[in-house]
Amino acid sequence: MRLKVGFIIRSLLVIGTFLGLVLLWSSLTPNGVDDNPFAGVLAGRDAGKLLQPNLPNNDMADQFKPVVPWPHVEGVEVDLESIRQKNGDKPNPAFKAQNQQNVIQKQYITFKPHTNMFSEPVLKKGVLGNFEPKEPEPQGVQGGPGEGSKAFVLGPEYKDSVQASIKEFGFNMVASDMISLDRTVGDLRHEECKYWHYDENLLTSSVIIVFHNEGWSTLMRTVHSVIKRTPRKYLAEIVMIDDFSNKGSVNIVFISSSNTLHSMCVLCACHFFKVSTHTGLILTVCTVPLIDYIDGNDYTIEPQQGGDEDGLARGAWDWSLLWKRVPLSSREKAKRKHKTEPYRSPAMAGGLFAIERDFFFELGLYDPGLQIWGGENFEISYKIWQCGGQLLFVPCSRVGHIYRLQGWQGNPPPAHVGSSPTLKNYVRVVEVWWDEYKDYFYASRPETLTLAYGDTSSLKKFREEHRCKSFKWFMEEIAYDIPLHYPLPPKNVEWGEIRGFETSYCIDSMGHTNGGNVEIGPCHRMGGNQLFRINEANQLMQYDQCLTKGGDGTAVIITHCNLNEHTEWRYFKDLHRFTHIPTGKCLDRSDVLHKVYIADCDNSKSSQKWEMNNIVAV
Repeated sequence: MRLKVGFIIRSLLVIGTFLGLVLLWSSLTPNGVDDNPFAGVLAGRDAGKLLQPNLPNNDMADQFKPVVPWPHVEGVEVDLESIRQKNGDKPNPAFKAQNQQNVIQKQYITFKPHTNMFSEPVLKKGVLGNFEPKEPEPQGVQGGPGEGSKAFVLGPEYKDSVQASIKEFGFNMVASDMISLDRTVGDLRHEECKYWHYDENLLTSSVIIVFHNEGWSTLMRTVHSVIKRTPRKYLAEIVMIDDFSNKGSVNIVFISSSNTLHSMCVLCACHFFKVSTHTGLILTVCTVPLIDYIDGNDYTIEPQQGGDEDGLARGAWDWSLLWKRVPLSSREKAKRKHKTEPYRSPAMAGGLFAIERDFFFELGLYDPGLQIWGGENFEISYKIWQCGGQLLFVPCSRVGHIYRLQGWQGNPPPAHVGSSPTLKNYVRVVEVWWDEYKDYFYASRPETLTLAYGDTSSLKKFREEHRCKSFKWFMEEIAYDIPLHYPLPPKNVEWGEIRGFETSYCIDSMGHTNGGNVEIGPCHRMGGNQLFRINEANQLMQYDQCLTKGGDGTAVIITHCNLNEHTEWRYFKDLHRFTHIPTGKCLDRSDVLHKVYIADCDNSKSSQKWEMNNIVAV
């Protein structure tokens, strides 16, 4: 009897332990749902409306369901802060960039690159391409708001909530939350794009989406769009990185179909909307789609303005490192047989490109010393071209981008970042990659001459070890057309704030460009709209804009200028006077009316006396 009781007790203990382990394992394993890739941590909209927390409480919300079958995927959320605390690590908000680079390089060691060979795409006129949909794309909500890229305009009763959402997020989140995550969009591609045939033996892709304090429905519409418009066998995973948002915890979220590493990385900024993509890659080529304009108010989509007769443009910059677009040159057109073939571009807009993983790591990824925003698009572009790669724009690949609206309050950088992160980024880029051309940047941005930008020795060593080409080679062979549109700037005679002599009032562009009036405002010593320079060509400038006489003959306006335009000012430092050469008159002001104008010179008028004081960025 004792033997039986002991045996029973031991059996119960074994069974109980086994059941406990089963329960524990099931609680740690994410659940997959065949019809919804966002099950589990990223629950679908019918499970607590997680994907659209700002959605108005109305009947239309119940109609927002996926309209196509979804691939089976699983979501895993990683809370980095919890891991740090569990391991006893102290939080480090500064997060040293070099440590980050070391971790990334260690991950790269485990990667085994693919050795696939790809055939060139073939244009077969009249024969629908092998990646073209055989049937029209089903609507997210039949006849719903925004379907087919149609304007969705809200009534006046939404005015206050719309303005509040624009202030917080930069665009109309009230309208976005009412539009299906799976809405249809118009096809803006050239007709020829429909007849390209591609090699089907392509690499699998990891789509990486980085976001910060982003509106949730626009972010999720990006995710839905990627899944909906990408052939299943090429989409391996979507990696969503919450980059220091302060409206929630910092997480990395993976939506993955397997546990393997993948050969191609597609990087997206947070509020992009994938329209259609057909991209072929070789080892050292980085490809970039054409970026279409999504209106942040009504969510219509249209091609970006500018470019040549077909709307094609190359990525460029002026010498203060402001992003520009220039029409596709005849030299590039001559390299192609068809107008929809990919073409070379000196630079990308940033945040949106496809690159093979091993090539990206071989390039050293982004400069880890760049902070927040600005300059990273130029840094990776120069690195690709000067170190043996190619950067191609793909006309048949289109992605829509919502541009921030006026009234957005912005996202101030964390306290540990400090001031002027964008300018510091620019200086790092030109110091590493521009060689002797950096003098032109400092001529355009003289306030950065003494700006501390951190250690770049490892980047310069990388460039030397990889035998990367000179910036002069790059300007002559790849970016040859940029000086035609943005000529190299003359040397500065004086630069800084233009302050009324012995006053606290300065000339301020007030952010006006292309014909707006300049005004008088309190001096703030922060540069920006109060930073001007007068050069050897007699141009009084701010960035790529010149001061000139307005249409009424007296007002002073600021407008875009090229090298030989608006060469009409002289500064007499000892007399504290700006003279307008064509009229022989002097620069004058009214501190009361906050106006700047041209008037007859009068030595007795203190309002015609000025001083230029250098401003140094910190």
